Amino acid sequence: MVRTVVAFGEEDKKWLDERASRDGVPMTEVVRRAVRRLRSEERAAEAFAELLESTSGIGSGEDGLVVQKRLRNEWNRRSA
Repeated sequence: MVRTVVAFGEEDKKWLDERASRDGVPMTEVVRRAVRRLRSEERAAEAFAELLESTSGIGSGEDGLVVQKRLRNEWNRRSA
């Protein structure tokens, strides 16, 4: 593990100490968890952005309701 010196404002340090006490872990563990969570959220946001990009334009040019009715009619024909 790499050691890093970080300076916090008084209120943030107080909150970290209280959270660490409540969770029963050292303050450094609270910071590690926060960093892991932030990185995870960032990866999820990037994955979502990639999904939006890869699906952009699918079905463009047609009225969504028309497409929906056509698909439902196909389902009805198959079950009959």
